[in-house]
Amino acid sequence: MDMSPSTKTKNMTRWVVVLTAIGSLMAALDTLVVSTALSTIRLDLGASVEQLEWTVNAYNLSFAVLLMTGAALGDRYGRRNFYALGVALFTAASAACALAPNVGVLIAARALQGAGSALLVPLGLALLSAAFPPERRGAAIGMFSAITGLAVASGPLIGGAVVQGLAWQWIFWINVPIGALAVPLVLTKMRESHGADTSLDLRGLALVTGGVLGFVWPLVRGNQAGWGSPEVLGSFVLGALLIAAFVAWELRTSEPMLPMSFFRSRAFSAGNAAIFLTFASLFSAVFFYAQLLQTGLGYDALGAGLRLMPWTATFITVAPVAGLTLQAAGLAWLALIAEPGMAYSQMLAPFILGGVGVSMAIPAAQNSVLGTMAEGELGKAAGANSMMRELGGVFGIAVVVAVFAGAGSFASPQAFTDGFEPAILVAAGLALVGAMAGLALPGRRAVVAPLVPRVQEVTS
Repeated sequence: MDMSPSTKTKNMTRWVVVLTAIGSLMAALDTLVVSTALSTIRLDLGASVEQLEWTVNAYNLSFAVLLMTGAALGDRYGRRNFYALGVALFTAASAACALAPNVGVLIAARALQGAGSALLVPLGLALLSAAFPPERRGAAIGMFSAITGLAVASGPLIGGAVVQGLAWQWIFWINVPIGALAVPLVLTKMRESHGADTSLDLRGLALVTGGVLGFVWPLVRGNQAGWGSPEVLGSFVLGALLIAAFVAWELRTSEPMLPMSFFRSRAFSAGNAAIFLTFASLFSAVFFYAQLLQTGLGYDALGAGLRLMPWTATFITVAPVAGLTLQAAGLAWLALIAEPGMAYSQMLAPFILGGVGVSMAIPAAQNSVLGTMAEGELGKAAGANSMMRELGGVFGIAVVVAVFAGAGSFASPQAFTDGFEPAILVAAGLALVGAMAGLALPGRRAVVAPLVPRVQEVTS
């Protein structure tokens, strides 16, 4: 018996919610499950701290620079089709991560995962928004984001359990059957949709990608090649020239990926600076906290995941008000007390304080960026905000790893904490600078909406 049109629509809408949530779940889990596997990956593949850094940053960097292009490709050629391509690419890259025989292959596969996420995240939200009338859209996105929030909060625990019970490769293998089932369902159970803006700024993409790499590369190579070496100085100069060329091109082109006119808005500029520095400090903590628990204090992967829960759980349970100062305080507190053999109970208060700060800072900064934009500008403004968020994470990890490598190592728990302390103090400094940027926000108001509808902001 044929279903009525209204029944078909309801069924298709349910499928949109389920399938976009699956994509967001995979992307969110792979952010934090990797954090608890880093110590095991280092030992298994013989990776240096710089290579571990690229294991995380290859994902974040490709995600950041391709995110706006991914949204534009979906708008032009079909969001459903490119969402399915994103799921397939993320799934194939996950299998490549699991099969990686060395850290170089793992880094390359992680970059492909980031490219998949650059399709999954913006197009999933666009498809979900298109499936609901305006009066029901907020509730749908809230439910979608709650699922993502649970993934973020439970990521370290799931990662620790998988690494401890199976092997680190299984944090990637988990995605393969889910993605293989999801792709045909996306193509058959979801309606196609297109966006109004179908432009592709490929020159802008190439310039910003090269510019960002120009700044990240010397931060990674500085300790090994020498901070005054031609490689490091030349890379900084090249990065600056490419960013300048990107700005000049965006001012000239008729369809810029990032309209420079946005920066005339103090709310847009200050909000993006705050979100950049928020994620610079947050991702620095994500990178090092699990390693402190394992390398510095001797916990296994599951024990580390369990002990990170008081920190990650606060990301989705506390109301958002400006909180970068609290984040800085939590980071600095933990940096100053970290030592081999310290009791876990000493870490709880700074964990919770820093987590509360993150949960307060992120939506306040995002609200500033988007709150003053005209409706037709929201897509590019949101894309720019997401790009700044991911680039902040890349920058933060690059800086703190350079500081860690200059002061400590993995040779012993004491050597690790010797590097951990200055690295996390730098992360605290980044949060404080972000708080200063927040002071420039015009008409700062308390934001009282719950964080859950925006919790996807901590995924990368």
